[in-house]
Amino acid sequence: MKTIHLTKEEFLTKVANYEASPDKWKYLGDKPAIIDFYANWCGPCKMIAPILDELAQEYSDKIYIYKVDTEKEQDLAAAFGIRSIPSLLFVPMEGDPQMAMGALPKASFKDAIDKVLLK
Repeated sequence: MKTIHLTKEEFLTKVANYEASPDKWKYLGDKPAIIDFYANWCGPCKMIAPILDELAQEYSDKIYIYKVDTEKEQDLAAAFGIRSIPSLLFVPMEGDPQMAMGALPKASFKDAIDKVLLK
């Protein structure tokens, strides 16, 4: 399994339809997810891309790893208040998602996956 690139339309059907219910987070997926808000020109984004690819393979049956290009999906990035990239949204099955900023080492991703997503 690889990372999955999302458009705004796909986000609204696979992750959360924030347009239909702007006041309440309702995750639509069947597995927890990490959403990487990135841009192709961003150095730190390029640094974590291979880590996310590895994690997508390691945890393929347990979580989704989505990628949102903030240059192409500006409305989506704006809806989540993305001001710096990479910004990573950790989405558990229950409860609210948690945002992390910046390039994290693989160990930090694994820690967050185990403690936030798969607890």
